[in-house]
Amino acid sequence: MPHPAPLELWSETIVPDWIDYNGHMNVAYYTLVFDHAVDAFFTYVGLGRDYREATTGSSFAVEHHITYNQEVVEGDVVRCTSRLVGFDEKRIHHYHEMYHVADGYLAATCEFLSLHVDLSIRRVTKLPDAILERLGAVMAAHEKLPPSDNIGRVIK
Repeated sequence: MPHPAPLELWSETIVPDWIDYNGHMNVAYYTLVFDHAVDAFFTYVGLGRDYREATTGSSFAVEHHITYNQEVVEGDVVRCTSRLVGFDEKRIHHYHEMYHVADGYLAATCEFLSLHVDLSIRRVTKLPDAILERLGAVMAAHEKLPPSDNIGRVIK
């Protein structure tokens, strides 16, 4: 099955409770929106709620980096795209972009490193072969995407 590159799995509306005293979405809620996009991404690759309920496996974020490119405000609808950057038997490197739906601009980006964890022992463990195969198929589509200047950024 061909995989879209990038994946477009999540959108939502910015609600009043997410707005700070500057009149735009507070930084904490960018993380929330990206977390929702990550949940959709993990469901797509087979690591979603059903996986967690059927096994002792889950994923933990161990690092993430957000860029804030242009503000969003109450009532704006945003959509997130997701791409797989890399993976190995225990780690998944993924990247997400948040776009303002009506105006089309890039509002923010978020890069994650996640680990596969066996919750019964609370340790990093190998991803199941079926998930590794699915990630490989997604990677084959996503490695053809042009590089992004926002992946691998450092604060300077």
